Amino acid sequence: MKKSLLLISMMLVLPTLMISCATTGELEKVQAEQKMIDAKADQALQDAQAAKTAADAAKVKSDETSARADSAIKAAEERERAAAERERIADEKAKKADEAFQKSMKK
Repeated sequence: MKKSLLLISMMLVLPTLMISCATTGELEKVQAEQKMIDAKADQALQDAQAAKTAADAAKVKSDETSARADSAIKAAEERERAAAERERIADEKAKKADEAFQKSMKK
């Protein structure tokens, strides 16, 4: 009885062990897939770093452009104030000249 039980259990256990063990080919396939996944992850990381670098460069350029635009706006406002001051002075001179002319006409 023990021999038949041992024989039956050996007949069930051995095929189960043989089926559940991975073959060398399967291990190589899994390793190849892992290498492929690692390569894709490395490429994605490089792409992300390149995109971040490009975004940083664009931000710096945008900041520089914004600073130049602010500077140009300030310069234009200063020129506008100077023009308004010259216009005011010209109006005062014209008014004085007109008063002098009116005064000379009264004589």
